[in-house]
Amino acid sequence: MVARTLTVVQMLPELKSGGVERGTLEVGAYLSRLGHRSIVISGGGRLVPKLTEDGSTHIEWGVGVKSPLTLRYIWPLRRLLVEKKVDILHVRSRVPAWIGYLAWKTIPPFKRPSFVTTVHGFYSVHSFSAVMMKGESVIAVSESIKRYIEESFPSTTPDRICVIHRGIDPDEFPQAHSPSEAWSRAWHDNFPELKGKFVIAMVGRLSRLKGHLFFAGLIKRLLDRGMPVHGLVVGGHEDENSGFFSEFRRFINANNLQSHITFTGFRRDVKDIMASVDLVTSFTQKPESFGRSVLEALSLGVPVAGFEHGGVGELLERIFPQGLVRVNDMDHALEVITHIHKHRPLPLRTHPFTLDKMLKATIDQYDRLVEEKKRIR
Repeated sequence: MVARTLTVVQMLPELKSGGVERGTLEVGAYLSRLGHRSIVISGGGRLVPKLTEDGSTHIEWGVGVKSPLTLRYIWPLRRLLVEKKVDILHVRSRVPAWIGYLAWKTIPPFKRPSFVTTVHGFYSVHSFSAVMMKGESVIAVSESIKRYIEESFPSTTPDRICVIHRGIDPDEFPQAHSPSEAWSRAWHDNFPELKGKFVIAMVGRLSRLKGHLFFAGLIKRLLDRGMPVHGLVVGGHEDENSGFFSEFRRFINANNLQSHITFTGFRRDVKDIMASVDLVTSFTQKPESFGRSVLEALSLGVPVAGFEHGGVGELLERIFPQGLVRVNDMDHALEVITHIHKHRPLPLRTHPFTLDKMLKATIDQYDRLVEEKKRIR
């Protein structure tokens, strides 16, 4: 372990919402609790007050904007890295990574911080994405992402790739969690159509890629089999997906599913909702890098049925293999859900994907890089 105080700079496009943003806040808060100095550079957003409240310093620069003008941040960033004697520069997205990398390269090697990248997704394979593989440590958020790096960017040496799964606090999502009586009463008052049904939920914003059409088709097939199911769509839809929302509504109407699928819209009480349903699903048409909402549901003790690809497949394989569904195989999905409905299996009570483990592994990477740099100097 490094005895002295570290100075760590994390860079990402903005701090509005999402898994990348949440991970940034979690690492920043952990660094601050350990007595290190945490600096985050982003275009700002509603999570900034929480970031600073937990001990980090925020610098509002538009480092995520896809424009040649964004290059103007290279020299201010270089100056900051040198003046603050930054130990770790940790980038989490491609445009900020290019700004960070170009600033980092202009600093003499013996004065540079260590350069860390986290690959949060399955980026398109081209030179623009290659910057994410230039880290002295390249963190993959799942084994699926590690395989993607090895196959798509084979020049990335294996010793630089480190798998650190995303994690959640099991105390925040305990299996014993039960919504309050007041919440339950309001929930059932608002959605009486769920009473006495086997409720199958899909959590996340509405989009074609999330698999909502597959979900609706599945609900119809289950109803045709006589299963007393009700579909619950939890999440809003972005303006750019309004066309898909209309298409989804037309599909529901054409199949007479209006009384069998309920839309909640955007909700802040997703934990209580997931704890109240019988099954959560994940039918993303493209593999996800991790699948945090799936892990949250499993941690709450709620069964999940999801396609066996990407990070979701990894989570299910480790925690609830009964929920693995072959990708886009409707017949197999019917078989899996029928089994869950009949036998009511539960996810494992404990799992390795914890926030504490993720944070310690991240700081261990920082420590290792700083120690290596000290030996070189």
